[in-house]
Amino acid sequence: MILCLVIAAVAIFLDQITKLLVVQNISEGASVEGIRGVFRLTYIENKGAAFGILAEHRWIFMILSVIAIAAILFYLWREKPRSILVCLSLGMILGGGIGNMIDRILRGAVIDFVEVKLIHFPYIFNIADAFVCIGCVLLILYLILSEVQNKKKQKKQRNAETDAASSDGEADA
Repeated sequence: MILCLVIAAVAIFLDQITKLLVVQNISEGASVEGIRGVFRLTYIENKGAAFGILAEHRWIFMILSVIAIAAILFYLWREKPRSILVCLSLGMILGGGIGNMIDRILRGAVIDFVEVKLIHFPYIFNIADAFVCIGCVLLILYLILSEVQNKKKQKKQRNAETDAASSDGEADA
């Protein structure tokens, strides 16, 4: 659990420091070229979700964020996961969620600034968003790997039971 909280703290720190640097050094709506044709920094304030959806309903996002953050903290407290992949993914999701929640509470909007040009990504995002997305991908990866392992164990167990039943049948004969 400590590892998860440390990862969350690092995510929050990186998110908030990058947002502070953007707010202090770039005017809202302005862009600064990063690597030409790859990315640039474009400072916007997003009052909604992805692509500015539901911009006038920030309380919905705050309530959903509080529920998600509380659920992750409850899970960590109750289950105390030992998997590094689970701790990494939940720490990233938790830190990203808290990072954006800080913006919604203090500024009334989330500071977004990373604009990817290489693949014509239509969304400007921030470090917290990246942590949440990467954390979700890692969690899905963990779930898939766990399911594959469980299927292998079940198959091995069925094979062992079949072999044991065959051995018992031969012993009876």
